[in-house]
Amino acid sequence: MARRAAAEVRFGEQLTPRSELLRSALVSGPAIAWVSLFLLIPLVAVVGMSFLTRGSYGQVGLPATFENYRRLAGYGLLGYDPLYPQIILRSLLLAAGTTLVCLLAAFPLAYFIVRLPGRFKNAALTLVVIPFWTNLLIRTYAWQILLGPESLLARLASALGLAPAGQPLYPSTLAVYLGMLCAYLPFMVMPLYSSFEKLDWSIAEAAMDLGAGGPQVLRHAILPQVAPGMAAGVILVFIPAVGQFVIPDLLGGAKTVMLGNAIQQQFGASRDWPFGSAISFVGMALVMLGLLLYARSAARRGEEGLL
Repeated sequence: MARRAAAEVRFGEQLTPRSELLRSALVSGPAIAWVSLFLLIPLVAVVGMSFLTRGSYGQVGLPATFENYRRLAGYGLLGYDPLYPQIILRSLLLAAGTTLVCLLAAFPLAYFIVRLPGRFKNAALTLVVIPFWTNLLIRTYAWQILLGPESLLARLASALGLAPAGQPLYPSTLAVYLGMLCAYLPFMVMPLYSSFEKLDWSIAEAAMDLGAGGPQVLRHAILPQVAPGMAAGVILVFIPAVGQFVIPDLLGGAKTVMLGNAIQQQFGASRDWPFGSAISFVGMALVMLGLLLYARSAARRGEEGLL
């Protein structure tokens, strides 16, 4: 009787806890092993290495210390230096700016694609993802050509009085954001397009029938429905943009060090793996903290909307 009571009927089949655990292991085991091998174990190794000490010749060993995190916070042998806090802040601001620019560009583009006739939608989506067919480095070098002193854009800017004649449009902040927009726009367009496709236009029509204007329809009828796509796009753009350093280097003139540059330098020329691990871990922690706060805020807004 005890054995029969322990067994439960799942999906039309009687399973004991042991057989259910075995079946779950067979189904989920390979995925869990893959994530553990290529994500969790390297992450634990990075966290552990961040507390170790760099030797005189670049070797890593004991004693365990918090000195890497003190140095990252700006406290070194010569006193306080805000270099690394500024690098982290600069990278977060660049990622936030890139996310905002991509959102402003992707929202009308996704809406435009959704309103196209069916036979043109696939072609439009293909044009959106075409940049992925080319390496990021090649696309960045292409922007150097497009923004060069003899390019059409440079001549147009010179004719409008926005830049001196014969002067390239890079290195500049504008060039960096153009390169970032080109690199990450598809990550924002695709989730927004998916949300727009599922949008219930009758709600927008009802709002207009009740006298709502364009901004009110957008705010109260459309934005709440496409909010999941916007949230997914923000996450897909913000996370890789934080660690981006190729585009700022090539289009920004390598005048400022970004988070990705700092990590690469520590694992490369400096051979200071513990300090590089500390930078990597703090960068990941800040990104995850920001995403957690964003997710809680979005969930709270959703609950308020339901109320």
